[in-house]
Amino acid sequence: MGIEKGTRHKVAIRHLEVRAWVKSAEAGDELRAGKGLYLRRTQAGAFWVYRYASPVTGKQVRAQLWADDNGGIVGFPEASLEEAEARAARMRAAVLDGIDPVLKAEQDRELAQLRHEEERAQRLVAQQAAELEQLRRVSIRTLFDRWCDVELKSQTLPSGERKGRKDSGALARAQFERHVFDHIGDMTAKDVTKADILRVIDAQTTEGKQRTAQMLFSELRQMFAFAMDRELIAVDPMATLKKARVVGKGAQRDRILSADEIRRLADALPLANMNPRSVCAVWLTLATGCRIGELMGATWADDRADRAILQAVAEVEDVKLGFVDLKARTWYLPDTKNGRDHTIHLSDFALKQFNELATMRQTSAWVFPSTDNTGPVCLKSFNKQLSDRQRTDEERMSNRSKAVDALTLPGGRWTPHDLRRTAASLMAGMGISGDVIDECLNHQIESRVRRVYIRDRREADQARAFDALGARLAGLVQQIESETNIRPLRVA
Repeated sequence: MGIEKGTRHKVAIRHLEVRAWVKSAEAGDELRAGKGLYLRRTQAGAFWVYRYASPVTGKQVRAQLWADDNGGIVGFPEASLEEAEARAARMRAAVLDGIDPVLKAEQDRELAQLRHEEERAQRLVAQQAAELEQLRRVSIRTLFDRWCDVELKSQTLPSGERKGRKDSGALARAQFERHVFDHIGDMTAKDVTKADILRVIDAQTTEGKQRTAQMLFSELRQMFAFAMDRELIAVDPMATLKKARVVGKGAQRDRILSADEIRRLADALPLANMNPRSVCAVWLTLATGCRIGELMGATWADDRADRAILQAVAEVEDVKLGFVDLKARTWYLPDTKNGRDHTIHLSDFALKQFNELATMRQTSAWVFPSTDNTGPVCLKSFNKQLSDRQRTDEERMSNRSKAVDALTLPGGRWTPHDLRRTAASLMAGMGISGDVIDECLNHQIESRVRRVYIRDRREADQARAFDALGARLAGLVQQIESETNIRPLRVA
């Protein structure tokens, strides 16, 4: 039969008739090729369309055949009349079965997309699990190195707050090298068990090294907590271990010198054959409650030395740089152990000690200079001078002071930090409030909220507290000086 140009819904019974129609048809013309099957002419070509009433929505649907295939839209003659009729027949059968083929195709595509996304998510989870498993397969040595780099390394944050340890973990590394790595250093961190940890700790306790065992327990606990936070291990082998049960409670030192011992100390120091500067250091620690590293880092404020150089030397010598101003009666520390600056008011008693030190002043900016005047005296030097004079004859060491027991006191051995604790105790005994004492000792406020909102350092109260402490010490020392004037001198 013939095909009229521009006519819609004409029946085509042969492929050649369809081809002839396409050549003569204009855009927008349609050729009816069967039940619901049409060939639509567009500017781009001729494409097969199937029309039907959706059994689901009841609406008329124009479905372009092959539009959803992976190859894109396929038209005539690539898709022949016979192929179009076959596809239309399948769609017609689906409609008779109550299925909307277009709607079902959309649903199938959505379901396929969901399955694809689910499979992709599963592959991603599996990949992440594999990567995490690989990360978890780190040895104890590698875990320790990472812990040191992230947590122990000394660094200053942009906020100015310091993070890490002063020695960047050097002490912890030395202890692990000696006592841990030989046992579990090459083990994978996630494979370490509670029994492995106890093997390391018990090796120290059985040798009577209780302090080492306690330190290792604390360090291992911190390291495994670090690993748990970063999901390097799934189970913390130390989670159920109780420190008190495994290594016992650490002994907290609480030694303070009584008033009578301070009097005895005043009597003993002149006869202890100590460096005169060290004698002043003892009294300054008592009068200011300073830390020994702060005392050895003191410099004269009127010295013209480059402060940047002084700071560099202080860091090398592990002391805290401070500036003593005799005229202003202040000792200013721009940086201390807890990261705060601190100003110590100098009482008459403390000022007397610094004036005595000033008479020994030479070319160094340091109040306690080393023998070559290039930096402060070594911290250990002062500690040794005190400990060497608190020994028994049996404990006497060669090439050390002969005055082995010159500074021995009834309450037992004492250290520079015990003098700091004694200063706090003396202030408390005079009714000075605990918060003022904390400021005098530059203790950091425990409550984070109070640290943020309470900025008053109570300088005036601190000055009164230091003056009261100095007066108390002066009174104790004067008693000894008065008694010394009326009794025979002791023979060294």
